[in-house]
Amino acid sequence: MNDRPFYLCFRDHPANPIIEPPRGTWLIGDPTIVPPDDSPDSRWHLFCNTLTAIHHYVSDDGIHWQKQGGPLFRGIRGCVRRWEGRFFLFYETFLRWRRRGIAVRSSLDLRDWSAPRLLLEPEHAWEGTVLPATSNPCAVRGEFGFRLYYSAANVVLWDTWVVEPRYISVAEADHVQGPYRKLGRPILAPAAHDRYANLGAGAIKVYASGKSFLGFQNGIYRDDAGRSRSAIRVLQSADGIAWEAASPGPILAPTDHGWKRAFVYQLEVVRYRDEYRLYYNARDGWRRATERIGVAVAPIDDRTSD
Repeated sequence: MNDRPFYLCFRDHPANPIIEPPRGTWLIGDPTIVPPDDSPDSRWHLFCNTLTAIHHYVSDDGIHWQKQGGPLFRGIRGCVRRWEGRFFLFYETFLRWRRRGIAVRSSLDLRDWSAPRLLLEPEHAWEGTVLPATSNPCAVRGEFGFRLYYSAANVVLWDTWVVEPRYISVAEADHVQGPYRKLGRPILAPAAHDRYANLGAGAIKVYASGKSFLGFQNGIYRDDAGRSRSAIRVLQSADGIAWEAASPGPILAPTDHGWKRAFVYQLEVVRYRDEYRLYYNARDGWRRATERIGVAVAPIDDRTSD
């Protein structure tokens, strides 16, 4: 019997990458999942995005996916959750003057969505001045009501000419659609001594279990050779605000070659039958590169079945 925590046991599925960018684009990423046990039709549903729009995919096994029509609406970096019989899709939306905020839409069937409701937008100096942003939402429900973890501000990665999030913070609300009250400060920030987040805190997906929290973070860092990178590591917290490492290093990291040669980031973890699945996207290079979606799997044993 494997006695290691489940998050140390993730292994890439042999079918990876499982979703390629649509024709004419070079990026598909930021997967968020509704597994069959939660979906209205007992199928897998995946929402992801290209550079500016969210797309919908459906699958019978969570590995082989079919795209459902064209883009749903403008937006990126979604997070879908089901509460009280309704689905809520939180996502990053484009505001005026290069600002980015967080909006939510709701649905009963994952196909027809309500009009957007703006939940957060940048207002503090640390949330960015040149490219102000509140981004990468992750919604969590617990004894505290509703929490919305989000990324803020940006750091420019000059070897890729893209921007990635600098900070992570959180806001709380009594109702799923707000209003949300910001904590008002970062809870995760880049640090020169942090090998896997020395450029940016990136983004986090948080899962509450009782009174404890587990966070899957994709920090942004510069490696020993001076290249920008991202890898997925696991954090733990007693209150969801103060975090510490739960694993000695990344649980999924870039490889020396192939479809995940440069970055591994933007994820969702779901439980299905006798395994956990971690869906994520990865980048195969720097200036000229393609981003695709893959999945890693960890078996559930006696230690992880609670």
